[in-house]
Amino acid sequence: MPNRPVSILYIDDDPGLTRLVQKTLGRRGYTVESSSTGEAGLARLADGGIDVIALDHFLPTGTGLDFLGDLARLPERPPVVYVTASGDTTVIVAALKAGAADYVPKAVGEEFLEILGSAIDQAVEKARLQRARDLAEHEMRIAKERAEILLHEVNHRVANSLAIVGSMIRLQTNAVADPHVKQALGEAQSRIAAIAGVHRRLYSSHDVRNVELSAYLGGLVSELETTMKASGHTSTTLCQMDTAFVPTDKAVTVGVLVTELVINAFKYAYPDQQTGEIRVILRIEDADRLALIVEDDGVGRSSANSSGGTGVGSRIVSAMATSLDATIAYSEPPGCSARLSFKAS
Repeated sequence: MPNRPVSILYIDDDPGLTRLVQKTLGRRGYTVESSSTGEAGLARLADGGIDVIALDHFLPTGTGLDFLGDLARLPERPPVVYVTASGDTTVIVAALKAGAADYVPKAVGEEFLEILGSAIDQAVEKARLQRARDLAEHEMRIAKERAEILLHEVNHRVANSLAIVGSMIRLQTNAVADPHVKQALGEAQSRIAAIAGVHRRLYSSHDVRNVELSAYLGGLVSELETTMKASGHTSTTLCQMDTAFVPTDKAVTVGVLVTELVINAFKYAYPDQQTGEIRVILRIEDADRLALIVEDDGVGRSSANSSGGTGVGSRIVSAMATSLDATIAYSEPPGCSARLSFKAS
């Protein structure tokens, strides 16, 4: 509640009872103002500074229910304790449905004043807790928005830094003559690009915790095809993917794994300048599992393994699969298919 005495507006056309209410609530530390009509009460509310309303049912013009209807149209309204001498429970129910926080049976005597005071105490405490909760939620929203802005900035900087590292590797690639070194540096650059792609998507997305995998892998595979064709390979890629979201760290792992499998397919599936198709498939198996398949129509894994590779790519694939708590299953012939199933969450 505000750092001032809590202000009560008592709306009743009985001047004698109004004075008793002011005296009783004043002893409880409240400042009590009064209005004899609903119209006067609304006018006072417009000036602000009222924390709780005690509202009589019978008013000179209309009833307290009419006042509650007018009050509901205000953007901010204090809690209302409804005071009624009517024994009709439908009036009480209607008042509570119209927004009253509590009700007090109206009578003459100390008991009524004590019950009214207790009801107002409870309304004041409830309003205090509500304001505290609203403030806490507001601060949490601000903190969340600030954290998301910082995460976007971090991802932006990481993506830029990885792009710089990739450019440096490309310069180093251009400076060496050994074709095996060039190939190794080019593959390292592709791995860095796979990780940088996740961070690029994160800083351009509203969700910094998850990555939409089909869009990310589609862009990644397209970049890999461009890179491999620039180095003399002629195969093409085809992506068939369901829409699926995974956490950021899992997207990085899947991206590196797909990079290795696609690069291996480009290098070994179609030897002697042959051309063919490399397919990357992502399917939703059930509510929380995804199947990833990278396949081709080439010479098969056994023939590819005899081509003299370093084995680095295979070790990376195994490490990434282990990180996903999955096992890669290979099938052949014809061609080669690498399949694994992993949890999306």
